[in-house]
Amino acid sequence: MSIRINPSILAADFVNMESALHSISSADLVHVDVMDNHFVPNLTFGPGMVGRIQDVSPIPLDVHLMIENPERWAPGYAELGAFSVTFHAESTSDPVAVARRLREIGSRAGLALKPGTDVEPYLELLDEFDQILVMTVEPGFGGQKFMHETMPKLRLLAETATRTGSELWLQVDGGITEDTIAVAAEAGANTFVAGSSVFASDNPALQIDTLRQTASRHAHDHRANR
Repeated sequence: MSIRINPSILAADFVNMESALHSISSADLVHVDVMDNHFVPNLTFGPGMVGRIQDVSPIPLDVHLMIENPERWAPGYAELGAFSVTFHAESTSDPVAVARRLREIGSRAGLALKPGTDVEPYLELLDEFDQILVMTVEPGFGGQKFMHETMPKLRLLAETATRTGSELWLQVDGGITEDTIAVAAEAGANTFVAGSSVFASDNPALQIDTLRQTASRHAHDHRANR
């Protein structure tokens, strides 16, 4: 199983953003949280800033849209050149249409689920997405505690993806540390967003390697559950 570590720049030094980005060049993608102060009670980056991050980042962008009306706004982030654009299931009545538009532009399409959102309605739609993001904290702020109660949802996604032969990326975001990345990997995650645990470390590159190795040791083959 391929393991991906995507540090979240929400935890980076915004004043020295370019330097922060180069400090995580060993990561797979850089996770960029876009918040509109409507869907979540926080405000971060808009298209202009994301475009500038795209210009200077040594690794591709994994954009996470915590915004209302992704039908209108999500395609613009794909057009900026983001490798992956993830939007929330709770913010749209037609997630498939949004995902198809993102793929049409050339981005990978991801669907995010809040901790309390039921995954069942989306299990038959997994082929429409390249990634499912299971939020392991309530979206809106970094530095929160990992919610273990989201793991059954992740396991169900992993088992469904395995049963259907899907190459879906299963991402977790929120409270990821050396301890919790092991828990999430055992539940089936293969893509991990880590903010504070990377950028608060003395050596972000070394921490990325440590997280990757820990996840690899605990990665679980869900074919055993068939």
